[in-house]
Amino acid sequence: MKVLFVEYPKCSTCKKAGKWLKDHDVEFDDRHIVEENPTAEELKEWHAKSGLPLKRFFNTSGQVYRNNGIKDKLLGMSEEEQYALLATDGMLVKRPIVVGEDFVLVGFKEKEWKEKL
Repeated sequence: MKVLFVEYPKCSTCKKAGKWLKDHDVEFDDRHIVEENPTAEELKEWHAKSGLPLKRFFNTSGQVYRNNGIKDKLLGMSEEEQYALLATDGMLVKRPIVVGEDFVLVGFKEKEWKEKL
């Protein structure tokens, strides 16, 4: 099984996750989240596959999120508006993301990764 690994290479958690994938012989295509930001359509599809609340796709500890007061803006936004917002800047998106055929993992939680990969 080959998965898509969406990451920010300077992120320490992404580095750890990438090493984990290699150590566990998981085949993956690597994608830089800033150079090739996920589109609103991709995010919508990934959200549906993940089973997670849409809020989990936001990098809530990131500077872009905090500096732009996104937390307060989300309350009044529809899901479509949130997908569009996420698609504007890869730094708004929680990472790493692993996209499989029938699942999506957001963030690096080793236990979840062991179960799915």
